Amino acid sequence: MPHGAYCELTEYKLDAYLPISEIASGWVKNIHEFIKEGQSDAAKVVFIDPAKRAVDVSLKKTTVKEKKDKINDYNLEKRAEKFFNSALKSAHEEEQAPQIKARIAQTVQTYAEFLERVREDKEEKGLVDKKLKEALKDIVLKNYKPKEYYVSYSLSLRSIGSKGNIGMVKKALTDIEKTGVSVLYEGAPHYKLTARGESYPAVEGMIKQAEAVLSKYQASFSAELKKEGA
Repeated sequence: MPHGAYCELTEYKLDAYLPISEIASGWVKNIHEFIKEGQSDAAKVVFIDPAKRAVDVSLKKTTVKEKKDKINDYNLEKRAEKFFNSALKSAHEEEQAPQIKARIAQTVQTYAEFLERVREDKEEKGLVDKKLKEALKDIVLKNYKPKEYYVSYSLSLRSIGSKGNIGMVKKALTDIEKTGVSVLYEGAPHYKLTARGESYPAVEGMIKQAEAVLSKYQASFSAELKKEGA
């Protein structure tokens, strides 16, 4: 439309409206230069009227990282749903699928979350029977990998007096790597620290450990950590 576009929120089977003012930063003269019919994208919900079932979304308020993360989550969920349905078929429980899915929906919000519980053997008792549980575990072990989170920080190390020699730098960086954080040399005095794990709090916790290591060398170096992309 001249002043916006009607969209479908594919995850929720709901209609939404994208105002022209929320398509891109600056003045949008021709809406067709930015969006087209059939286009798929990740948007941020900016307005909800439950009584009228009205939802407004924004493209310009969604960062590149948020779009990437959302699309990855969506694809992961579709894949997890496919695995779950395959397990139902393997266990010959397709007729009971609505009841089984309803029970699971009372405990978790996504198929991906439930399969992660299956992988860790943490699903609630009584949600699925033994036959389906075995089918789920078989599929998960063969096909399903947990989502990996990572964060990167830039590190600047500058020596203080004669104490901050190259040997001390190597020792400090070796101690950081012992926390599970990888260190990449980018040209003195700059380094890149990267932590990876199965949850965002876990990887940020690894960076905190690396920061604690650096504090032990504060008499030899001044250290500045900055999150990349922040």
